[in-house]
Amino acid sequence: MFAVGEYIFYGNQGVCQVEGTLMMSKPGQNEERLYYQLSPIEKRGSSVFTPIDNDKVVMRPILTEAEAWALIREIPEIDQIDLGEERRREDVLKEVMRTGDPRSFIAVIKTLNPRKLERLTMGKKATVLDMKYLKAAETYLYGELSVAIGKEKAETELLLAEHLS
Repeated sequence: MFAVGEYIFYGNQGVCQVEGTLMMSKPGQNEERLYYQLSPIEKRGSSVFTPIDNDKVVMRPILTEAEAWALIREIPEIDQIDLGEERRREDVLKEVMRTGDPRSFIAVIKTLNPRKLERLTMGKKATVLDMKYLKAAETYLYGELSVAIGKEKAETELLLAEHLS
């Protein structure tokens, strides 16, 4: 169980701070369950409620500072993703993102950034699909690493830009 005040990674919300726990029941159900109240760092002022025993969404502690620095040093060795056929691109990206693994976010960024730059140099825009997953991967990765290493998000982005290029 996560402690109040702890930062965790939660599914498609990214890094959240545990605000507390409470007993709740879903509408139309009599059975109460214990829920976390989470505050996403990307959406200050909002709350997310999720059952403590939720096994459908990735919920994990964020990296420690030592793990975060080790991951940053590991970035050059993390491979791009083989997206396969164009029509299966989204399925592959969705599955990779669903893992909630920071290494997966790095792989997505390393895969989609060159594609975006290539399209821009050809005078085209990046695809909506690529931008959706690139933005999500960057948000999750930069959010988690900035909390883990104690730096502002903008500072973390600059630090990672050196390692991702």
